[in-house]
Amino acid sequence: MAFLLRGKRMNYIIINKDNIDTEHICCAMSNKKSLQKKEWLKERFDEGLVFYRSEERGKCFIEYIPGQYAWIPITSNDYMYINCLWVSGSMKGHGYSSELLNYCIEDARQKGYKGVCILSSKGRKKEFLSDYKYLTHKGFKIADESDNGVVLMYLPLSEGNPPQFKEWAKHPHINEQGFVLYYTDQCPFTDYWVSRIEEVAKEYSIPLKTIHITTREQAQNLPTPVSTYALFKDGEFLTQGILNEKKFLKYAGIDMQ
Repeated sequence: MAFLLRGKRMNYIIINKDNIDTEHICCAMSNKKSLQKKEWLKERFDEGLVFYRSEERGKCFIEYIPGQYAWIPITSNDYMYINCLWVSGSMKGHGYSSELLNYCIEDARQKGYKGVCILSSKGRKKEFLSDYKYLTHKGFKIADESDNGVVLMYLPLSEGNPPQFKEWAKHPHINEQGFVLYYTDQCPFTDYWVSRIEEVAKEYSIPLKTIHITTREQAQNLPTPVSTYALFKDGEFLTQGILNEKKFLKYAGIDMQ
C-alpha cells in the first residue's frame, strides 16, 4: 500500500519501513543497485529520516533527517539536514523541487527546528551537491565554507546560531600517500562503482585504500565535508563525484582508451 502526500503539482509516495521493500527509490531504479541504500534507509527511519518521491516514475525526490543524525561533520542539532533534493530529466521545470523543499521546510518548522541546511558549492556546480543559485533564490544563506569549495547553506526559520562545519572538515587533508577513498551506503551508486575502481586500481598497480564508513559517528568525524564519497590523493582532497574506471584512471595519470 502506498502512503501518499498529495501536492498541488504532484502526488508523492512516502517511503518508510512498511513499504521500502516494495517501492523503488528514485536515485536507483535498479533493485540490485538499491539494496545497500535501502538497508541504510531502514536504519535511519527511527531517527526521523523522511523520504518522499514522485508518484510518477522518475528522478524526483527529497530525503532529509534531523541534523544530529546527519552523516556529515557539521554542528546542526537545531536544524533539519537535507541529504538530497533531486529533480532531473523530464521532471524538471514543473515546480516539483520547490514543492518538495516546501514540505521539508514546513515539517522542520512544525517539529521546532531553527531551520534547514544542505550542502552546495559556489561557482561551478559540483557533482552530487545542490545548486547554489537555486538555493539562494529560495532564501538560503552561506553558513560555512570548506577549503575545497563546499558550502553549507541554511535557511533560518527562527533566531539561532547557524550550523557550522566541524573544524577538521573545513580543511580536508589526510596524512596518507596514494589514493584514499571514503564512502558510505547513503548513495546507491557508491558500492557499485567503488568495487570497479578497486579492480582497475589492482589491474594497473595503483595504490588505493578504500574505507567503507558504516556508522554515523565515523561519518561525523571524517576529514571532509562530504562523507558519501570523498577521494584523496597523497593527502589532498580530489573529488566528491562518484568515479567510473575511466575517470579514476585519469586522476591516476593513465589514459584509458
